[in-house]
Amino acid sequence: EAQLVESGGGLVQAGGSLTLSCVASGFTFDDYAIGWFRQVAGKEREGVSCLSAIDRDTDYADAVKGRFTISSDSAKNTVYLQMNNLKPEDTATYYCAVTVLGRDYWGQGTQVTVSS
Repeated sequence: EAQLVESGGGLVQAGGSLTLSCVASGFTFDDYAIGWFRQVAGKEREGVSCLSAIDRDTDYADAVKGRFTISSDSAKNTVYLQMNNLKPEDTATYYCAVTVLGRDYWGQGTQVTVSS
């Protein structure tokens, strides 16, 4: 069964940077698209960025383009989200997710708080 474990969240001042990690297991890492999502309490979860399967093409939400970078390390089965120039509106719980054989798997989330 697929498992995802996020880490790297924390408290940072506006303009600062954080790098989130998502360690994957239980599936062939390079064969599946993996995405980062975020959610603020009381609001819907929103997509932030994703890596396509195989070629690892990237995509970003407009709100984070130019500030966030998604990448992966196949040797470590890990997806990263480098977040620069953070803004208070980036405050959320960040999750990574993958769909394997029609089932969605989510990590437990990591909290990012950006102070103004």
